[in-house]
Amino acid sequence: MLKPVASIAVPLIIGFLGSMFTRQSVGNWFVTLKKPVFAPPNWLFAPAWALLYIMMGIAFYLIWQQGYSVKLRWALVVYGLQLILNLLWSLFFFGLRSPLLGLVDIVLLWILVIINTILFYHLRHAAGLLLIPYILWLTFALLLNLSIVILN
Repeated sequence: MLKPVASIAVPLIIGFLGSMFTRQSVGNWFVTLKKPVFAPPNWLFAPAWALLYIMMGIAFYLIWQQGYSVKLRWALVVYGLQLILNLLWSLFFFGLRSPLLGLVDIVLLWILVIINTILFYHLRHAAGLLLIPYILWLTFALLLNLSIVILN
């Protein structure tokens, strides 16, 4: 019972830590930024990210059940790195109020999540498939971040 709970708790904790940076700026600084017409309402981000973090956790759990291998080790390293970059995006974009640093981070994050998805998929198809919504959301977030950099 510990593995499934821990698997889901870790990305949710990362999300919670990131939200601490977000909360400081979303109500004041973020509203002053020029945003593209396709920017969603602010209330959508929290439930979307919560669902994505849960899906990441389930994917991780499916991988964690595998026996140890070099492929598993690389998949876990990439998974951990993408979680760190995920947290750093909130720090850069909202905490430091730097959309440009956020853009650099999210490009690297996007690349790592694609690699992560491929590695997970090769270990267990369902785990890789669970990360596809994350890639799609990050693609949208990357375009939104890029637009904010351009507009501001």
